[in-house]
Amino acid sequence: MKTSKKLVFLRFSSLGDVAITIPLIRCFLSKYPDISITFVTKNFYVPLLQEFKNLEILELESKGRHKGLKGLLNLYSDIKELNPIGIVDLHGSLRTNILRLLFFFSSIRYKKIHKGRIEKKLLTRKSNKVLVPLIHVTHRYGEVLRKIGFPVDLSDHEYPLKFILPKKFNNSFFNSKLKWIGIAPFAKHVGKIYPLDLTQKVISFLQRENQVFLLGSDGDEEKKLQVWEKAYSNVHSLAGKYSFSDQLKIISNLDIMISMDSANGHIATNYDIPVITIWGVTHPYAGFSPWNQTNERSILSDRSLYPQIPTSVYGNICPKGYENCMRTITPEKIIETVRKTMSQTSS
Repeated sequence: MKTSKKLVFLRFSSLGDVAITIPLIRCFLSKYPDISITFVTKNFYVPLLQEFKNLEILELESKGRHKGLKGLLNLYSDIKELNPIGIVDLHGSLRTNILRLLFFFSSIRYKKIHKGRIEKKLLTRKSNKVLVPLIHVTHRYGEVLRKIGFPVDLSDHEYPLKFILPKKFNNSFFNSKLKWIGIAPFAKHVGKIYPLDLTQKVISFLQRENQVFLLGSDGDEEKKLQVWEKAYSNVHSLAGKYSFSDQLKIISNLDIMISMDSANGHIATNYDIPVITIWGVTHPYAGFSPWNQTNERSILSDRSLYPQIPTSVYGNICPKGYENCMRTITPEKIIETVRKTMSQTSS
């Protein structure tokens, strides 16, 4: 039976930020089965949400119907036509602030995320940092739901079953009895990318007794990953070979994920995969570490040598001389963390 009450969730980008919404949506739909969700986001992110039956997508056409100020008016009209009981703004951008102003004159409730910009500035300023853990973004999302009248308890969260791999994956390396390790060596900003020569050492060692699946985008990243794939027998690049939807199925079946401070860590943790994150100029205290992972799985650059870390929340600021901060993390440290994590999760 189709539900009549609906909430609209706004989270236009980025991939990692959309992935972070998944635990919250699971808890919400479990607690409020009579209320549906329309999620406004870009089409590329839709596979992240494919597990939810009581969720529809309103595609954000940022280069078409929803482009510019006129496009925002169109988006306002599209959302209003859905007749929702409330709007959950998980984005908090200029565009959604304009939408909030438009909805101020309607009877539809609108609540937005509190991003904590002041405490983030204190955390990332060059000197006299206030180096304390901030609220995790998952809980910031949850606070928006509470304010709009639908609180959820994330401690009630339940992970879904792993995806069953399609028959087209039943070739030699997908049938291997080795442990599956995913490695996502890239990030949007250079200050968050572990040096590739050190990454190769990690890959070279781990692939001796495990299967290593490399994740990255099409194009330049794909070409770099192909070099490692050709060099090692137990290394397989997924970039350019499988759709995003298929890659999610593979990720859900990993034994462990190694990720930069990037989207792949958030995606893997949504499937209850142990995630080891490697941190450069950013820091887990900003509240963007993979949700529900232990602290020892976050491997940090040496702040005694690079005291300005974290230089920013998103890694877009890399001060002069900080380009090599991640070289303070040895391949041996990463390998040892992988071994320890595997031992803990297999016992």
